[in-house]
Amino acid sequence: MLEAKSVRKAKIPASLLEHPTPAHIQPTRLALHVNQHASTCSLYIASAALIYKLTVSMEDSLISQGKESLLIPDQTTVLESDLVDRCPHRSEIQSIVLAETDSGENTILGSVDSYGHLIVSKAIVNDKDVSRIIYSACPQDCGVGEGSWAGLCFSPVQWSMAAVARSYCKSVDIYDQDIHLRTLRTLRYPTSLSFVQNLSCGYGSSLLAVTEGCQLSLWDLRVKENNGCVHRITGSVGDTLYAVSNSSNGNIAVGGADRTVTIYDPRRLTAISRWVHCSKYEITGLAFSCADSNYIFIQGVDYEVICGQWEESMKAYSFKGDSNWLGFSKCANRDILGGWCDSGSIFVADFV
Repeated sequence: MLEAKSVRKAKIPASLLEHPTPAHIQPTRLALHVNQHASTCSLYIASAALIYKLTVSMEDSLISQGKESLLIPDQTTVLESDLVDRCPHRSEIQSIVLAETDSGENTILGSVDSYGHLIVSKAIVNDKDVSRIIYSACPQDCGVGEGSWAGLCFSPVQWSMAAVARSYCKSVDIYDQDIHLRTLRTLRYPTSLSFVQNLSCGYGSSLLAVTEGCQLSLWDLRVKENNGCVHRITGSVGDTLYAVSNSSNGNIAVGGADRTVTIYDPRRLTAISRWVHCSKYEITGLAFSCADSNYIFIQGVDYEVICGQWEESMKAYSFKGDSNWLGFSKCANRDILGGWCDSGSIFVADFV
């Protein structure tokens, strides 16, 4: 059973960032990393064309609960804050992602702006900050046209492979470092994407899940027919999907405007569970628990974050931000969540 360990709230120093730029409905402008001893948490946030780094203490603190398992955050302070100067974007950053390299000792930071320009740099080496750009890549059309939301994800088994989605272009570009491999053309505006991991059906790590409009589309990067699209699943017609996530056993979760989390088995391509109206408003973020894949974290536009069992459709814990989410993410290998509100507040929640 998943248990809440702590929830912390800190304030971003006004001297570092006083007025952040508005975000898209998908809060993809935050990434976080926890050091090996789990004593500190580093959060990267993006505003305009800049990235900032904040460090918050993860030392044990008492957990307080209110009514209906609502977790009350413990006030803390930002230990360190600084501007990251190795990501020279020219337009507003839409998404940032942290990923571990093959050795597991290095962590890379990827960022993509509204025109699809991708920059990947080394962020952490053996728990120490470094500042060096590894590579950058531009879309094939050189970013011509109108800027829009752009998403980014790295392959879980091959960190050099990245997928960049551009909403208004209705496209997903696949890169191997700075080499452009192919472009996937979606039927509708893509809103989120994720590589599917640990499948026993033969896809391996080559399967990419993309939400576009009210559909979940699955793309096999080894296939040329039909531009690589191997399956499409239509949800509630007219209700846009905003979030997709996959668990360690391969299940895929989607959520969006219908306030419902649907779990799909990619092997049978059918829905195995639906948690109806689990959020008061649109769902814009999803993440399976690393410790127990029966639990899922749900983030909505009403400031609330829910942790619950998707099979039983039962809420276990929840906590709330104090304003709109500008960024929200979960640590890749731990059940630690990070959130950033437009009030300047930072939230870090730890579950075990």
